[in-house]
Amino acid sequence: MKQAMKRVKKVMSGKKGHSMRKTTVLITAGALLWVGAAFAVEGNGKLSSTAGTAEARVFNVLKYGAVGDDKTDNTAAFSACLKAVIAVGGGRMVLPAGVYRGGIVIPAVSKPMPSWITVEITGELEPTPVFGTIGSFPLLNNGVIVKSLSKAGPAVISASSSPASLYGGGSAVNVVIRNLDVRTYDDPGIGGIDLQYALQCRIENVFVNTGLYNVQASKPTHGTSGLITPAVNNAALTILRNVVVTGYHTGIVVNEHTDGDNINLGSNINGLEFVAAHHASRFGRVCAQRCTHAIAVTGKHGFSIEQLDIEIAGPGQTDDNNKWQATAYDINDPDNLGRADIKYWVVEGNVGAVEKFTRNGGSSIRARRIGSAPAGNK
Repeated sequence: MKQAMKRVKKVMSGKKGHSMRKTTVLITAGALLWVGAAFAVEGNGKLSSTAGTAEARVFNVLKYGAVGDDKTDNTAAFSACLKAVIAVGGGRMVLPAGVYRGGIVIPAVSKPMPSWITVEITGELEPTPVFGTIGSFPLLNNGVIVKSLSKAGPAVISASSSPASLYGGGSAVNVVIRNLDVRTYDDPGIGGIDLQYALQCRIENVFVNTGLYNVQASKPTHGTSGLITPAVNNAALTILRNVVVTGYHTGIVVNEHTDGDNINLGSNINGLEFVAAHHASRFGRVCAQRCTHAIAVTGKHGFSIEQLDIEIAGPGQTDDNNKWQATAYDINDPDNLGRADIKYWVVEGNVGAVEKFTRNGGSSIRARRIGSAPAGNK
């Protein structure tokens, strides 16, 4: 650093032309700024070649002991990595390709710790969702897979509640999850992603499943959900893009301020479940295939779905194991708690597009087939 400063002084006192001196000084000063950034001090007091740059907030789970071999329990390694992310005020946890067993628990962020931070969990490759209405296809171990075989406890990815929160236990964290395949097992006793206690989230390019092609899934008996969105009143915000959930009792539990698009729900008892919320939710395209109920309403909630594409099992497309995947109701709102506008399209397997559309309750849900004129609740 001292030698660089001497060079600057020498150039400034030289006898060369003014423009030459100015150019050289600017270049040398730029080099000094680069040196200063390149050797900034980390929070632990050590010099780092990346501190102060975007890379300083990117944390590779492999450096914290994680192993994507489909054998090692990586729960402790995940926790150590997330602790480091939160210690610097937020950042990105990156998972290279592999199958990572264990659970990811996002620590609570609250007073007196810095609050309202973003924690991003990202796989290096976008997953390949495997879902459908017929046949049998294996789920391969390609991409980035986070798998938990626990019979009870937190979801594969969960956010902890905060004991010192302004928001009823909500952790002051915005959780971003991208490019992950999240797996449990057939008839899972735990959920896939549970962000009930996060303030906000963005889920993008994520496949939540039970390790089976959805047509082969057994009837879920544990009441678990593939995804639970943030439930904090007012502060909650959920953005869902390119999300697929298969094989759960409930595909997605929809809480406050949810905005979703390109959502696919295969072989769940409830595709979307709208629970009590003061603020409305909006969905663009939602696909519900072989769900007992495409839409379930269990609390007062206002919402709209611009295109609800439903595929119901047709003749000869169910057996003793998956007969539960036959549609009971497209909308199940027995207590008439929902206020909604829905445009739908229904296809029956081995038949084609049909005008069938069934509901249980839902007196304040206006639903009409795409292309038909609005006519009250029909």
